[in-house]
Amino acid sequence: MNSLTAEFIVLATTKVGDNALVVQTLSREFGRRGFLVRSARKTGTTLFLPLNILEAEVVENSKSELWTLRSISLKDGLPGIRSHLMKNTMTLFLSEVLLRTLRDGANEDGLFEWCVGSILTLNALEADFANFPVRFLLELAGALGFRPTFDDIAPFAAEHLAPMKALVSAGFEESMLLPLSGATRNALCESLLLYLSFHTDSNIQVKSLSVLRELYR
Repeated sequence: MNSLTAEFIVLATTKVGDNALVVQTLSREFGRRGFLVRSARKTGTTLFLPLNILEAEVVENSKSELWTLRSISLKDGLPGIRSHLMKNTMTLFLSEVLLRTLRDGANEDGLFEWCVGSILTLNALEADFANFPVRFLLELAGALGFRPTFDDIAPFAAEHLAPMKALVSAGFEESMLLPLSGATRNALCESLLLYLSFHTDSNIQVKSLSVLRELYR
């Protein structure tokens, strides 16, 4: 069996038996892919919080497409996220968006680096980050190669054309300061998910969107 060491972003986990997990990840080398983690209790489930950035050794299995991760360590503890309830809630939504949007094996050039940069940006922001999920969705479309313009997104924005235009026209820092209500943020997230669904030819259903709605009430 061959092995290599790589960095991974945690998207989701599924318990397997009493002491193992299947961890859905995004990495530079493998794109979006699930891996088996044995002795998960010993490893510690806090390692696998949504959007954690890990370093691990990948062990190939010639008899199965489900390879194993071992020697797992936390690349960045993300203290600016883990110490903040709102940011932690955002990671539930953002990780599920990546899980539902990216097909198994998807490996867009530069996507992993963009995701790591976005996670570290959220971790570093100390204020004015309520608009971050909306901006994340817009930039994700660009990272996937759609290069969204207002004219492209307008058909999905319904009655929220003005705030969508402001979002698309703004740079990152300016977009964090846009005076959006909670209801408007939710509506823009829904519009951008529809846009992503259209361009990926899929039906992106994000269960944690309801959690985001409660956050922005």
